Amino acid sequence: MTYDAALAKAWQELENLKQERSYSIPFLADTYDIDLDERRVLSLSCNAPAKTHLSILILHYLIRRIEGLPSLLGEWISFKELDGGEIYYPTYRKRVIETILRKYKNQPESLSALLERFKARKEKLADVAIVLETFEGVPLLLTLWKGDDEFGSEANVLFDKSIKDIFCTEDITILAEVVAHSI
Repeated sequence: MTYDAALAKAWQELENLKQERSYSIPFLADTYDIDLDERRVLSLSCNAPAKTHLSILILHYLIRRIEGLPSLLGEWISFKELDGGEIYYPTYRKRVIETILRKYKNQPESLSALLERFKARKEKLADVAIVLETFEGVPLLLTLWKGDDEFGSEANVLFDKSIKDIFCTEDITILAEVVAHSI
């Protein structure tokens, strides 16, 4: 399905829920206003329409929120544990994990600076670990290990298992990719 078709489908699904005509959704360090009448997702930080892939993600989240978000399960899963994750992992790794490694592999402790920019908290895992609240009720666990003489640096993004009941694997990929480029 193309982005335009997916976007149209998301708008229609939201319209069918017969709720309010406008919403405000915090995402990472921004807030997005959703206007059903104008079919527009607007970033408040830069007063500009969200890109299509981000609009779809925000609308999918909003639909699930209106229907009722699942409770957090407190169990972290990897991308490979998602439907189709094992097959899609090489592409995911290039788009997400390698992006994070390019930024942080030489100074993993600088990941802690995210605590000042985002709703996040440190965890005592790996060499550095941060739980980042992307949307309300949708945390990601970012982990980094320093390289040494024997092994190179490594990173991972883990998801609360409840994410399977919020997003499809493609949406989770987009979410993780947006996070990787935003941090």
